[in-house]
Amino acid sequence: MGVICDLVTRTLKNGYLTVEQENKLKQLLQTTKYGREDFDAFIRLQNAAFDGLIRQESRELFMVAREG
Repeated sequence: MGVICDLVTRTLKNGYLTVEQENKLKQLLQTTKYGREDFDAFIRLQNAAFDGLIRQESRELFMVAREG
């Protein structure tokens, strides 16, 4: 299992994507040669976020700043 897949698995299990994890994922996607398993995991994470199955710290911080 690749690093991206590990990160996605933990995020889906916890139901929460921290800003730190999001930044790590962006870095990995830009600087790592990853395989199909990691790519599929990333797509699963995107779909989970889109479907509201996970919470994103960055989105929550944005909403708080917008309301404030």
